[in-house]
Amino acid sequence: MSTPKFRIAICGGGVGGLTLALALSQYPDIVVDVYEAAQSFYEIGAGFGIWPRAFKVLRKLGHDFEQQLLQRCGYNFTEEYVPGIEHRKSDQPVGFHLFDIVTKGNQLRFHRADFHGVLLSHLPPSCKTHNAKRLKSYIQPFNDRSRKSPITLIFRDGSTATCDVLIGADGVKSAVRPCMMRELAEGMDPDEKQSVLSCSNPIWSGVTAYRTLISAEKLRARCPDHRVFSGGFTQYLGKDAFFLGYPISLGKYINIAGFTLQPDLVDTAYEADARLPRRSFEGKADSDWVGELTAEQFVKPFKNFEKDAQVLLECVEKGTLWAVHTVKTLPSTNFGRVALLGDAAHAMLPFQGAGASQSIEDAYLLATVLGHKATTLDTVPRALAIYDKLRRPFSSDVALRSRFNGQLFAFQTDVPLHELGKTVTKNWEWAWLTELDGALEEAVKLVEDSSINIR
Repeated sequence: MSTPKFRIAICGGGVGGLTLALALSQYPDIVVDVYEAAQSFYEIGAGFGIWPRAFKVLRKLGHDFEQQLLQRCGYNFTEEYVPGIEHRKSDQPVGFHLFDIVTKGNQLRFHRADFHGVLLSHLPPSCKTHNAKRLKSYIQPFNDRSRKSPITLIFRDGSTATCDVLIGADGVKSAVRPCMMRELAEGMDPDEKQSVLSCSNPIWSGVTAYRTLISAEKLRARCPDHRVFSGGFTQYLGKDAFFLGYPISLGKYINIAGFTLQPDLVDTAYEADARLPRRSFEGKADSDWVGELTAEQFVKPFKNFEKDAQVLLECVEKGTLWAVHTVKTLPSTNFGRVALLGDAAHAMLPFQGAGASQSIEDAYLLATVLGHKATTLDTVPRALAIYDKLRRPFSSDVALRSRFNGQLFAFQTDVPLHELGKTVTKNWEWAWLTELDGALEEAVKLVEDSSINIR
């Protein structure tokens, strides 16, 4: 191979990081190293969904890749209108149907390890992967004589590495983000500096998640014709709390995902005003934001729900509590030759199932600007600024839309019940009615014409 034009280090081997590595592999003049904190790429994470907008991006990575993903998913992708999630008003003795979501194209659901496996199997030998490498910090040289000097990565185990470009795909607890915020804040006035630095660490969103699996056999013994056996998704809505139930593992289990929302905290989950006092999570979650629950503790937020919901909850044996954390809206996702993607840049609430999809979009557009033949080591900062210009406003908007979905589901808005279905659909339809292609075309235009101001 000829001398590479630059070396890219991706910190984080999750959905976004590995998608970026695969997208960059089509550019033979770029060397890629992926550093993952876990001992294995398959270690952490459960299932997730990908909406049509993001799946169309994945298709660009090749037909064989697409087919292997569909094999892991277990069903085909369609662009026809399909029924989605049934929503019920359930916080009363007799609940009732509110609305169904109908989407143009289906959401594809994957086990995270399966998805990672397909990505890893398509990485070329030139892309090196490194496990058990948790980043502590980095040093980016800035004086005139060293602007092209390598960035130094410092890992928790005491080892170091170098790169020309650093991409932080290291999740909501990102180590890259606080380093970047400190760089951004350098030289600012005290108030502006405080605001930027307040974006360094994740904050508790005011949302608590309750997760468990129940035995389909146990449920069937109690209620053989329960609606979840129809194969679809049912969401049971209530004031400040709701939960979703649907079959997984070829019908062997029913997945239950419940949520409680504290309105005052959810309202300010993305605000960067460091002067606003904010409560931290207090409960059963430990420093990893996760705790175990008994059956009694799990069902307590939903104890007044309708009988249809109670039948599901009576099958719960234990569960897990998660304190859902988010990242405030960042002033920038790039600085110099460093950029953030995925949850490191815009960890959001889960109420549109959009987190993984947004990291995929980030990755592909980032690969497009970095891989372009007009991008050199000298112009990497501009390429990353183009990425920020095109992706940050969109992902920030999706984060706000996801929050609004949760507020609608928890009856924390002024939207009347008869308008709820239309409002939810309008708020969500970007995920199946829009495409990334326009942003990709704009990105290429901005890379090729350096006379266009991008700020």
